Amino acid sequence: MRGYLLSEAVSALALAARTGQAGEEPAYDLIELFFFAYRDFVSDPDRILAEYGFGRAHHRILHFVARRPGMTIAELLDILKITKQSLNRVLKELIDKGYVEQRPGQSDRRQRLLWPTNQGRELALRMARLQTRRIARALAGDDGEEAIRRFLIGMIDPVERAKVRNRLSGAKLGA
Repeated sequence: MRGYLLSEAVSALALAARTGQAGEEPAYDLIELFFFAYRDFVSDPDRILAEYGFGRAHHRILHFVARRPGMTIAELLDILKITKQSLNRVLKELIDKGYVEQRPGQSDRRQRLLWPTNQGRELALRMARLQTRRIARALAGDDGEEAIRRFLIGMIDPVERAKVRNRLSGAKLGA
C-alpha cells in the first residue's frame, strides 16, 4: 500500500474486503495512521491523568463507570477484557482517592456495584470533552460521522459487535 494516496488505499481495502482478498497486502499507511490517531486521541487525557498520578487504565475504568453508573465488576471486566487482578489494583486506587465508590446490589448484597463520585464524574467529563473536541475537529466540514461509526464498529470483533451496540445504546447521556 506504500505510495498510495489515502483515498486509494481505502478504496483498495474496501474492494479487497468485498472480494474476500482482504489481508493479502498489509495496509501499512492505514495501520500507521490508526496508531498515530490513537496516540493523539489519548494524549489529551494522558496529560490530565498525569496531574493525578493516574494512567490509561484509570481512564478506562473511570470512563465506563461514569457512563454506566451502577455497573457490576463483572460487567466492567467483560468490557475491558482484563483480569480481576489487573482491575482490582487500579479500581482500589480510584476508590481510595474518592473517584469511584462501591455499593452493594439491591437484590444481591454480595454484588458490588460501581458508581462515580462527583469528583470522578467531573474528571471523566473533563477528559471526554477533550476527546470530543478532537473528534469534532477531525469531522469539521465533513459529513463523515456515520462512516467513522461504521468503520469503528467494523473494527470490533464480529462476536462482540452486538454487545457493544447494546452498551452504547444503554449508556447514560451526558454522564
